Order: sequence, then structure tokens, then C-alpha cells
Amino acid sequence: MPVTTYITETTSINYCFVIPCYNHSEALAGVLNSIETYQLHCFLIDDGSTSDSAKQLQQISQQLPWVTLIRLPTNQGKGGAVMTGIKYAYQQGYSHAIQLDADGQHNCQDIMQLIAQSKLFPSALISGRPIYDDSVPKHRLIARYITHFWVWIETLSFAIKDSMCGLRIYPLPSTYKLINQHQIGKRMDFDTDIMVRLYWQGSSVIFIPTKVIYPKGGISHFKAFQDNLLISWMHTRLFFGMLPRSISLIKRNLNKKKQQTHWSQTQERKGLLGIKFILMLYRLLGRKVAQLIMFPVISYFWLTGKKQRQASKDYLQTIKQYYHHIPLVDKKQLTTFHHFQRFGESLLDKLASWQGDIKIDDLYYPNKQKCLNIIAEKQGIILLCSHLGDIEMCRAIAKLSHQVTINALVFTHHAARFNQVLKEVNSDSAINLIQVDTLGPDTAILLKQKIDAGEWIAIVGDRTSSNAHQRMQENSVVWTDFLGKPAPFPKGPFILSATLKCPVYLVWGLKPNGRFQFYFEHFSDRLNLTRANRQRELELIIQSYAKRLEHYCLISPLDWFNFYDFWQFSQPKSNNLTLKKNGHEL
Repeated sequence: MPVTTYITETTSINYCFVIPCYNHSEALAGVLNSIETYQLHCFLIDDGSTSDSAKQLQQISQQLPWVTLIRLPTNQGKGGAVMTGIKYAYQQGYSHAIQLDADGQHNCQDIMQLIAQSKLFPSALISGRPIYDDSVPKHRLIARYITHFWVWIETLSFAIKDSMCGLRIYPLPSTYKLINQHQIGKRMDFDTDIMVRLYWQGSSVIFIPTKVIYPKGGISHFKAFQDNLLISWMHTRLFFGMLPRSISLIKRNLNKKKQQTHWSQTQERKGLLGIKFILMLYRLLGRKVAQLIMFPVISYFWLTGKKQRQASKDYLQTIKQYYHHIPLVDKKQLTTFHHFQRFGESLLDKLASWQGDIKIDDLYYPNKQKCLNIIAEKQGIILLCSHLGDIEMCRAIAKLSHQVTINALVFTHHAARFNQVLKEVNSDSAINLIQVDTLGPDTAILLKQKIDAGEWIAIVGDRTSSNAHQRMQENSVVWTDFLGKPAPFPKGPFILSATLKCPVYLVWGLKPNGRFQFYFEHFSDRLNLTRANRQRELELIIQSYAKRLEHYCLISPLDWFNFYDFWQFSQPKSNNLTLKKNGHEL
């Protein structure tokens, strides 16, 4: 008999999979093969499958020691199977359960991003937000939009973006408590029912975009009359359940923090529909028309972004002190308005590069041969980049012109909307994004494998990461001179680069005079950090990086897109990228 372990908020985070399965034995093998790399235990719930399928599930579980098969004597429905798995996982001491469908609909590569967010926000429900291809039935999309509408009413909030995706991570303490206290829908009404009730209970809900497909010949257990009746009854119950909670839900929405002290807690400003509209104009009518429309959009952000505008002003005042070093830039252009407009233009450059409208021959490329030699040798390297210029443009051109895979370590939640648009432009555009907030030894091993395979890793060296549950400690940054003032640079990217033990190059995609300039320069054959002199060696490495960043910043100052006080150290709720093992920094 399993021993019940009651999990508290201080318990270490450990994950398992919960997969409900009802006659999906054929597709299941591919799903299990896709998640085996995560090295997590899996609770496979046989929801009363027919005898043939049950035998196949038994054989699969016997061949995979990391899979535990739990068989229900009769079909309980998807929700009943998932709740069985959740209870069993909680009683086995797991803190989080990853729900995954057995039919192969979900992109298992996206699970890593869900886990990264879960580690940042361990008490939150982390859910996929589907990005569909043409395989999705139209009636399913219509049904989802109807459910979205009712969920927004039932929560008096737009916080829940999609309540029907079957790829999600449950925090087990709060979920176990909920399903023991309330009657949750056991069939196709389960996913929405439990998400709304967790929201009522106080849990945050975080969404990660994920590709969802409907495989050809896939088995659907959706029963049009019965399940639609259950879903309608569920929304009726949730609506009347919302009424006595309405005041507290309204207060909850009003009490949300509207401003944060650090860029990493600044929520991305709205505008997805506007960006999609500009993209449509770009495709139909060309760049000039898109630029005309972009002008008032960016002007609006300039007028309403007081903090960002002040940060731009302070930065440009610093730049003007170095004006004699900036021969390519007209001093009259060094205004906050031009700074914002250059940022808007960079968005169009990203769209253009991923559409293939910007070719490698369009670039000024002084070290082209050195870069081509590395590509020809299939050598894995680290690209140490920054938020100066357009690394996304460089990544697109490398992918489309040379078939080079560049794995970009980015703050994806700060660009979720634009990443979603890029995926619509070119499905390859966001495949190799890796969240940097919770890099650990497991991720370092993954990156090392990519290096050994000849792929490139792009690491941002001028920003701290955004862990909302930890505070940046002074010993996690190195202070070095940047544009005449001490600035804090994170240690983490440079520690990671040293850990990967491979050549490091600097890369910059700039546009100082209206023409793209791609700079690619050698930084180090290998970053070496010794135990005895580690701190001093880090300081010298980061100082060298900061000097090169300053050099290129003066070449193209309007390409600096850090719209916050880069030099300020205000003890933000953030922790920069560090590699840890058993609680100790590597």
C-alpha cells in the first residue's frame, strides 16, 4: 500500500506525468517515447480500455520501469482518470503532476517551458495555450470560443486564456484538496471545471503557447450530445457558483499589482491584434504601408510609456557625452521619439527576416569568411549577445541562409505575444527558444549535447533573469564600467559559457545608418574559471564583454532596447541565471 505523504509549500519540487488512456494504446508508444528524455515517473491510467488495448498497455508498462500502470475496472471518463492519477501521485509524495493526453496531440518539447514556469511559480497552475494547424476541426474552435466566453464570466476576469487544453501542470497540494472537497466533472467537462475552481481557490494560472495537432485517424471520445450536455450543466453550476464569489473576485482583480520595480516584473504591454494587423498589411501591401501604420502605434506607446520614455531620455543623455565617438549617427536623431520608432522598425525587421525578405547579401558583414568557416566545420559555439540590436534577425538569416540551428536562451514570457506572431510568420521562428529563468545542470547537459551536435547557443549577457520568488543578491552580479557609470552585469551567462567549454563569439545585428550590419567576432576559445581566482576572472571576462558592448552601442545607439534604468540596482524580485546543484552554485 502506498504511504501518504502530505506536501507543504516548503517541500522540494518533484514532477511526474499523469496520462489518462482509453483505447489509445497505438498512439501512446510514441507519446511515451517523446517524454522519456525528461526522466520523470509516469502514472498511466487505463480508463477501462477494451481487452486488447488493456493487454497492450500492460505490455508497455512492463517494458518501461518508469511507467506505473493503474487500471480502472470501468470507464470513468477523462476527468475521473486524471483525478485518480492526481490522487495517486500526491500520495506517492510528488509535488506536481504533468497532465498529458495519450493521443499524440501535444508537442512534448514544450513541456520543458511549462516546467520552467512551474519552478518559478510553484503554486500556480501552468497550462498550454493551443496553437492549431489546419488539422483542427472548425466546430472544435467554435466550441472553444464559446467556452472562453463563459469562463471569463465565471471568473469575472480574462486571466484564463484557454481552459480546455489537456497539457498542464497541477500543483498537487491545492489540487488534491480541491478534488476531495468538491464534485469535479469526470468527463470532457473536467479540464474547464477544475481550472475555474482552482482560480476561485486563489491559484494563479499561467499559459505557455504550444502546438496542438489532430492526428489523421485519431480516436475521439467526444460524444456530441452527452458531452455538450455535461459542459452546459457545468457552466450553469459555475455561473451560479460565481455569484456568491463575485465581490471577492472583483476585489482580487482590482488588487493586482499594476506596477513593478524592475523590468523583469513589467508585464508585456497589450497589442497582439495590432501587431497581427500590421503583419497582414506587410504581407498584402508591403513594408512601406506597414511602416505608415506602425508610426502611430509606436507613437502611442511613446506618449503613454512614461517610465520607458524617461529611461530612454537618461540613456540618450549619457550617449550624447560620447557624441564625438559616433560618426554614423546624426545627433538630431538621438531623441526618445526616434528611439521608440527605431524599436518599432526592429519589429518589422524581425517579421521581414523570418519571411525571408532580408537576405544575407543585404548585410554589411565584415567577418563573413570566419563565420562561414565555422558553419562549414559544423562547430558548436556560444554566441554571447545582448539587447543591443536584433539577434532575432541574425538567427533567422542563419537558419534560412545556412541551415544553422541557433538555440536562443531568452525571457520568453516577456515576448509571448510577439513570439506567437513569429510562429505564424514562420513555424521555425520560435522552435529553439529556451527559457533562461531556471537553468540547472539538466539544461546545461541539454545545451552541451546541442553544442556537440554542431548547433549554436545564443546567450544574452546584459540582463538579469526574472525569478519572481527570489531576490537578486549583490554577489550574483559583477559591477563594471559601462558608458562611464558602474552597471550590474549578471554572472550567470558567463558561468554557463564556461561550463559548456566551447568557443565563444560575440554577435551584433545593428542598423546605424539604415543598412543592416552584422558583426561576428571571436571572444574566447574557452572561458576558464578556476576555484582560486574565480571572482577576479569573472570580473575580467565581464569587463571585457562590457567594453565590446559599449563599443557597438556607440556605433548604433538607437539599437539599445533596454527601456529601463540599466545602471540602477534596486534589489528587484529577480535572480540572474546561475547553475546550481544540491543548492550550491557551480
